[in-house]
Order: sequence, then structure tokens, then C-alpha cells
Amino acid sequence: MTMRSELLDRLQALSEADPSCCPVVTLDEYFSGNDDEESIAPNNWGYGRPSIQVIYRHFKEIESRADVQGVYVGLHDEWSEALEDDELWPAAENVHVISSAAESEVQLWVEGLEADGVGTGWPYGEHKLSPKPLDGYTVYTVYWD
Repeated sequence: MTMRSELLDRLQALSEADPSCCPVVTLDEYFSGNDDEESIAPNNWGYGRPSIQVIYRHFKEIESRADVQGVYVGLHDEWSEALEDDELWPAAENVHVISSAAESEVQLWVEGLEADGVGTGWPYGEHKLSPKPLDGYTVYTVYWD
């Protein structure tokens, strides 16, 4: 089984568990094996947004910080198009950083990714199986577009 098919199986299970909210997966689940440059922030690719692998490494560094509980990828509501097109990687909408740091600090962490900003919370609703922040931690969402 390929990483892509494992991811699609996971996304289908998450979608069945909570069809009202988009699934959330780990960095490794989303980026391992992903070479589809248009799978996240496609409108910024070719206009300053770094490659998928640079984005992955950047968020892995953030994930390793002592003040970070975890980093997760929020899928786009059209992720399932990848089920019917073997050339597509499931589309992502944003990246979530769960941290005890201030929002202004998290904004500094994502400089260079050509993100449009950082906000708090789950912007499209919290999937019932999403990771839960520890006391003193906040869900920050890094978004493009």
C-alpha cells in the first residue's frame, strides 16, 4: 500500500466519523510521499511559496519545539477529488499549530512560507477526532488565500 492510498483510507475513515467537518491529519500522514506542488496553497505556487518539501521541513522544525503540542494539516473540502484522479494528492486547506506560544510568535515561525496569516481556532469547525489542546495551549491556523 502506498502512502497516498494509506492517506486516502485514513481520510475516508475520518470523513465517515464526522462528515460535517473536514478531516485533520498529522504532518507525516499528509506530506510523506507528497510531491504534488498544487496540493496546498496552489495559488501561491510559482509566486514565492516554497516547495512542498520545504514547507514540510519548516513545519517539522516547528513541531519539534518544546512549546508546540503538535502540527496538523486541515484538508480542503474537495480532498475527495483525489479518490477519482490518481494524479492528485488530497487537497489541503491549512496547517494547524497547537502551541502555548502567543499568536504573534507563531506568525514569526511561518515567515517565508508566503502564508496569508495566522488565526486562532478551527476555521471550518472542529472535527470530532481532531487533536485536543492541552491546558494553556491554543489551536492556531496557518492559512493561504
